Amino acid sequence: MRELGIIHTRLDERLIHGQVATMWLGSLGATRVMIVDDQIVKDEIGKAALKAAVPCGIKLSILKTDTAVSRILNGSYTEQKVVIICKNIKTFLKMVDLGLPIRQLNLGNSCQKEGTIQVTKSVFLTPTEIERLEQLEKQGVEITAQMVPMEEPKPFSQLYRK
Repeated sequence: MRELGIIHTRLDERLIHGQVATMWLGSLGATRVMIVDDQIVKDEIGKAALKAAVPCGIKLSILKTDTAVSRILNGSYTEQKVVIICKNIKTFLKMVDLGLPIRQLNLGNSCQKEGTIQVTKSVFLTPTEIERLEQLEKQGVEITAQMVPMEEPKPFSQLYRK
């Protein structure tokens, strides 16, 4: 993904918040944060909040899933250091299905909902999502849980066992 300009991919329902803005983006040396979500692109208030939350000097893209994948694969970000953040795991899975060669995924935060199972203190996934992540992991995708950069990343395969 680095050859496409992508330095980090993160699942975080809160999108851009204190930990992301003050710790993740700086520690990774990001030049752009890309929010990929088919719903937030239609939400003017949500987009305004994201624009206000981005640290000075870091560019922001708020894109639909298919648009993001197309732009990334077309080389639009090769000279940048992009952090991709998605609100839900389904978006990452759709990006993979559209041909984005995701090699790593950081599970940061996804809230408990009906039908989800707790994988970490702050990550809840459906059995189908867990199964799909296990498949990706078997295909060589590094999937870890890590709230902040100073924490030791925990491999997904060690977090959940059927």
